[in-house]
Amino acid sequence: MTTPATGYYRDQQAWRELQKFLPERLRLTDQSAPAEEFWQWHGHRVHLDRYANPDAPAKIVLHHGVGTNGRQMSLIVGAPLAARGFETVALDNLGYGLTQVRPGALVSYDDWVDLVVDFLAYEQTRDDRPIVLYGLSAGGMLTYHVAARAPKGTLRGIVGMTFLDQRDPTVRTDTAHDKLTARIGTPAMHLAARTPAARIRIPMTLASKMSALVNDPAALKIMTRDRTSGGNWVPIRFLDSYLNYTPAVEPAEFDACPVLLTQPAEDRWTPVELSQPVLSRITRVPVQTVMLTNAGHYPLEEPGLTQMQDAIAEFVTANIR
Repeated sequence: MTTPATGYYRDQQAWRELQKFLPERLRLTDQSAPAEEFWQWHGHRVHLDRYANPDAPAKIVLHHGVGTNGRQMSLIVGAPLAARGFETVALDNLGYGLTQVRPGALVSYDDWVDLVVDFLAYEQTRDDRPIVLYGLSAGGMLTYHVAARAPKGTLRGIVGMTFLDQRDPTVRTDTAHDKLTARIGTPAMHLAARTPAARIRIPMTLASKMSALVNDPAALKIMTRDRTSGGNWVPIRFLDSYLNYTPAVEPAEFDACPVLLTQPAEDRWTPVELSQPVLSRITRVPVQTVMLTNAGHYPLEEPGLTQMQDAIAEFVTANIR
């Protein structure tokens, strides 16, 4: 799984074009953009967008989905929450954004989970402030998978834009590009993932319902042209491992930390019902849902954006006391 672009977001045009669809208060300049760093992990060079603040009461680590990247998380979550006094850091996981994958590596979704678990441990070596993990789209369930795998006490809470268990046939069918892809393509990929064909790369626009990534057609065109986000191609091995990942702890036994779902009310890809198979089974910790009015899957719209930022800030504040 190789990264389609290298370098820095300061040199990339895609996010600058995308932010024109956001409210003016969320548009970044060269002066207000996050600092860009790289973290070395198992030979991979992982890109980070960071708003450092040593006086912040907590860190919020941000994770993209399979159609977005870390800079897109900085736009809608990182920068506005940094302005409210939190330290935020958005990472690009393997194969996305500007992270540089080790030559020859064949990445799986398990690697994504391991990377974030290790990144949280790395952050804890820097200081002992509490950490909350946020994930958009597929990143939402990743926050659950990470919390289930990480040592107890690593996270004070997880926030997801969705919590999708792809082992559920309904979830798998409804989030795929089409029913044929879900019912025939998925089993075929499972077989191919155990052969040299595992390295074959597939565009996410054909594997998933990327047409519903964002509700504005012009913004969608920008995101699906961007090989670092919605226009990415991923190996069969990654897709197969993502669709079949088994968490370290099933929802009925999950007790790692409180959970918040920030659900866009106008999400045409993953409506709130698709998160219920996971959230309805979590009973050992508090679970909260906040609906984001007028917002799409990747939200560009008000008042949903403000509602999301308010809900995350309140959730973090309540769980770090």
